[in-house]
Amino acid sequence: MKVQEKFMSRCIQLAKNGLGTTYPNPMVGSVIVHNETIIGEGWHRKAGEPHAEVNAIRSVSDEALLSEATIYVSLEPCSHFGKTPPCSDLIISKGITKIVIGSTDPNPQVAGRGIKKLMEAGCEVVVGVLEEECFDLNRRFFTFHTKKRPYIVLKWAQTQNGFIAPEKSVREGTEPYWITGSQARQWVHKQRAEEQAILVGTQTVLDDNPSLTVRDWKGTSPLRVILDRTLRIPEDFNIFKNGKTLVLTEVEKASTETIAYEKIDFSKAFVNQVCEVLHQRDIQSLIVEGGRHTLQTFLDEGMWDEAYVFIGNSTFEGGVKAPEWKGSLHSKKHLENDLLLHIKNNAH
Repeated sequence: MKVQEKFMSRCIQLAKNGLGTTYPNPMVGSVIVHNETIIGEGWHRKAGEPHAEVNAIRSVSDEALLSEATIYVSLEPCSHFGKTPPCSDLIISKGITKIVIGSTDPNPQVAGRGIKKLMEAGCEVVVGVLEEECFDLNRRFFTFHTKKRPYIVLKWAQTQNGFIAPEKSVREGTEPYWITGSQARQWVHKQRAEEQAILVGTQTVLDDNPSLTVRDWKGTSPLRVILDRTLRIPEDFNIFKNGKTLVLTEVEKASTETIAYEKIDFSKAFVNQVCEVLHQRDIQSLIVEGGRHTLQTFLDEGMWDEAYVFIGNSTFEGGVKAPEWKGSLHSKKHLENDLLLHIKNNAH
């Protein structure tokens, strides 16, 4: 088992190269082993391009070794025709008879069918090696398919004495006040490049006029999701420039090429409605960077999976209190003078 875990660990490491580029597909890594030596490896790089198993097989210089080799893959090989042919068929056609799989695929189009096809072809299949780590790797993908909602990440910055913004009288007429330093801001942009959507409320946009794009990191900016009940945000604000924006509102308004308007009922709990809209749009992950009310609503309803809380090296005399959370502290680290807490929802 230790040998299998070693090679599966390499699959997971390879898969992470696809973070932020494989949507709506999961991240997958694969290695091919002959006499306990890796002779081929690959990962899924981008949706529509070859899967990890295909890239691993293509990297093998001597295909004659495949019939004596074992292929390791972090996620069950697909069994259906999508944008690419089934990987399970390829494995069988290449004469590979030993397959080690990290976790099964919750996608209804796969869901055990790939494993069944391999076994029916006479292959020896081992499932569940480093299963927990493989689930964690694709927690966004799994949450989307099993819970029918995006994987939700909360993020905010607070002062040493627990405020996320100064008093309104202090904020008015000034530039946005940065609680954290440059390294923390770069980390936030890196995170944005890894997720599909980012959500804030009306007041955050009116107060800060943010762009919510990726500027300090290479990657694709997430879909901006704005809660704007009565369409109070002016159309010349940054939130409507350089990218696509989804506005959730109670006002009927025609969508444009870059701005989509969708009605929800603000007299009812909005979190479930947000999740339903994003699930329908195939959004697998969401960062919530809103103000205290928005963040606290997600926390109170238990509709979150993890949170990142920056504690800056500053204090306010008063202002908007930071959200109150209940969860488990997973890790903490320093970025310059800022402390970053990583919190997980105990209920999940």
